[in-house]
Amino acid sequence: MRVQLPEKRYYTIGEVAKAFDVNTSLIRFWEKEFDEIKPKKNAKGNRKFTISDIEKLELIYHLVKERGFTLDGAKLHLKENKKRTLSNFEIIRKLEQVKTELVKIKNQF
Repeated sequence: MRVQLPEKRYYTIGEVAKAFDVNTSLIRFWEKEFDEIKPKKNAKGNRKFTISDIEKLELIYHLVKERGFTLDGAKLHLKENKKRTLSNFEIIRKLEQVKTELVKIKNQF
């Protein structure tokens, strides 16, 4: 899954949840479960997610929602195979982008 967000420095939890088409409670839950997700918080305690946080959430989403990993399985997979997992995920994202572009070209004809 490739989320579509406007170019900004920080994103609210609502924006992130909408981009992933999930509830904000799931984002909060993943934040507690995965040490990789550490959004900044303002004085009121509102979460501010960076692009780096979004990329980590994309990877977790891919493992849990698309590949069917359990949370423990996803944590273990990230811990033991982080470099390979990130590499494979990047390849998948690039292929999805190529596919999207090819479909656009096909639809023009």
